[in-house]
Amino acid sequence: MRKIRKISLKMIIAFFMFNVVFDIILAPFIIFWGPFEATKTLAVGSVLSSRHPQVVRAFLSDEEISEIVNKYDNSGSLSDIPIQRTVSEASAGITIEDIDGKAFKGKVMLIKDPKRIKVAVTKELEVTGERVSDFVKDTGAIAGINGGGFYDPNGTGNGAFPDGLTVHNGEIVHNNVGNKSTEIVALDKDGNLIVGQMTGDDVKKKDIQEAVSFGPTLIQDGKKGVFQDSAWGAAPRTAIGQKADGTIILVVIDGRQLSSLGAKMSDLYNLFKDYDAINAANLDGGSSSVLVYNGKVISKLWNIFGERYLPTGIVVMPE
Repeated sequence: MRKIRKISLKMIIAFFMFNVVFDIILAPFIIFWGPFEATKTLAVGSVLSSRHPQVVRAFLSDEEISEIVNKYDNSGSLSDIPIQRTVSEASAGITIEDIDGKAFKGKVMLIKDPKRIKVAVTKELEVTGERVSDFVKDTGAIAGINGGGFYDPNGTGNGAFPDGLTVHNGEIVHNNVGNKSTEIVALDKDGNLIVGQMTGDDVKKKDIQEAVSFGPTLIQDGKKGVFQDSAWGAAPRTAIGQKADGTIILVVIDGRQLSSLGAKMSDLYNLFKDYDAINAANLDGGSSSVLVYNGKVISKLWNIFGERYLPTGIVVMPE
């Protein structure tokens, strides 16, 4: 009897493991070749904007991807489901709110004085990146989020090379685009947030003090930017905006979790409209997304290995 029970338990475990492995292998075929168009659309956008876009191209042709991206775009829609906002902390010049949308949760930090916002750059530029918590500690900041995009010419994946234009204290500290136009998120000497296309010459002409490169632009001078939900999918997000009174809006959305699937670009757009932003732009997201406050990570990281090493961050300095 004991032997029979022992064999039965082994068989059950083996059957369970077989089904788990089988489901994992079968899942991408169901997602990309199955009849569930909404699931396919969300997956295409999410994977294309991740570090492994080749996964989509292993199952779908460029023509099929293009058709999905264009056919199912809904970035012009406004959500009729209100975003719940709850103040979780307030101190001198800073307010933190918990936000709860249709399929995402996250945090918003409001900073009254825009001149408190600075770009932090890794101390070992082109060698290795740093964690946002390191940026906050090194600069003596109160808070910080991840910044612009980055590229990896050596294949090390350590966040050593910021992409596009990177500006700190009025100086271009890294430029891998020459004088070509690139999408930028910048602050000028008066603390005005500037988003959209810019060249290295524009940085000097417009007296830009702090800047990183990423996108898409969500709101520019009160008008909606050009973006497609289906090209980006839903994922952890980091973004920045500004109100007419100068207040900076930092947003970090949790994603790829049961409690929060992540945000689409239209979700971010709707969120910034809800906060009366006149300019706003998306920053690097995915496993880079993080919000650090008073020395602690207060967002929910998707990456099980903790904070990612990055070339740039955006920090909030003391008053």
